[in-house]
Amino acid sequence: MKDLDAEALFLNLVEQMRGHVGPDTALVGIHTGGVWLAERLHKALALTQPLGSIDVSYYRDDFGTRAKLGKARRSDIPFNVDGAHVIIIDDVLYTGRTTRAALNELFDYGRPAKVELAVLVDRGSRELPIAPQYCAHSLPAPMPASQILELETDDNGQLTLRLIDA
Repeated sequence: MKDLDAEALFLNLVEQMRGHVGPDTALVGIHTGGVWLAERLHKALALTQPLGSIDVSYYRDDFGTRAKLGKARRSDIPFNVDGAHVIIIDDVLYTGRTTRAALNELFDYGRPAKVELAVLVDRGSRELPIAPQYCAHSLPAPMPASQILELETDDNGQLTLRLIDA
């Protein structure tokens, strides 16, 4: 896999979304990388609706087998979900299970008029019928399950993508 420039991908995502959002569009980032992206997108797109964050740990269908559950964060949806245009933001789309869990939790807050998905990278290998409306980069072939594409941010908010062998 060639190196992916996370900052260039971010700019691509901004341009894809720019004509499709209004000031009242609500962004909800999935912890952790999706929240970093949502914060930057919120500012770049000059949205007025408060930014939301969601931790899907307790909504996953593999709840009992995930090691990260000890790091669960509190979700924060500081706007009225009923009738809202919501875009769920995640860094990497893989199986679709995280997105499904985010949808389940989002609907616990209310019934949005429209929900879309924006991701930085689609790595393929979907297990559920989920697709992003906005995607900065799709990998040409699915990555091996033993590899993880991880988004990182530095103290200045600069984004980088790192490939990790699990």
